[in-house]
Amino acid sequence: MGYFLFIDESGQDRQASPHEVLAGIAVQDSELWNLVQRTHTLEQDVFGMRISEGKLELKGKKLLKRKTFRLAGQVESIAAPERRELVCSCLKKGQSEDPAVRKSVSRLELSALGQAKIAFVSGLLELCSQHRVRAFASIINNASERPHGGDFLRKDYAFLFERFFYYLEDRPSGPMGVVVFDELEKSRCHLLVNQMEAYFLKTAKGRMRSSNIIPEPFFVHSDLTTAIQIADLVAYITSWGVQVGSMPEPARPELQQLADQVCQLRYRATREINGQENFAVWSFAIIDDLLTSRYEE
Repeated sequence: MGYFLFIDESGQDRQASPHEVLAGIAVQDSELWNLVQRTHTLEQDVFGMRISEGKLELKGKKLLKRKTFRLAGQVESIAAPERRELVCSCLKKGQSEDPAVRKSVSRLELSALGQAKIAFVSGLLELCSQHRVRAFASIINNASERPHGGDFLRKDYAFLFERFFYYLEDRPSGPMGVVVFDELEKSRCHLLVNQMEAYFLKTAKGRMRSSNIIPEPFFVHSDLTTAIQIADLVAYITSWGVQVGSMPEPARPELQQLADQVCQLRYRATREINGQENFAVWSFAIIDDLLTSRYEE
């Protein structure tokens, strides 16, 4: 038995997003393929087609932007069968090479598509709950200064791995965890691999955590990997919609239901911290300072 931690980011440009988020979803190996298959079935049921096979990836900024909710709210809730037909028509027109056909998309079709996007994400998060997926996140204050390069793993990654380790440590038989990233530019991949190696092999905490986390990560294409796209949705909803702890920026109210579903996927570990027994350690960490590294030992 093992677990995959699929990781993606949101808000790295620090322009529009209220928080920078590094998020991951932990999926047991025996659950992964069933989750992927059911996600594909959900796409077909909601949209009438596999949208992730075309130009529309399962990404938060494409599915959950403000315009989606504005369009969805233009009309009363549309019953699923009728909505699916309208969505199919809308998507087929939008993919046409004929500009006149693309312009013929109706207001009702656009509203149906908006409602379908929201219903899909909500259904997907419910599937995650059913397949015992756990969500992890490092939530970063946009005012914090970023370190540039260096040999050490950034603090948000270290906190994410700490929480993942606690989760694995609490599982029966101490399973191993495999880290899977969305592929970055090659030089950034090399840097991250080197930083992870330094963390897991050259620090006391890292060496201890390598007993449950394989130090060398995998890199995959997000558009070909369903679980990475789910991690992207979790990162986006966390950045824009979640309000926990000391998060300074207000959340988008229209994301409240989805944010609640994401929060239900969090994991709560208890550890002895600074002499305090049964201290609650949630899988979402709020980080105000990226420059202070508590693991450099």
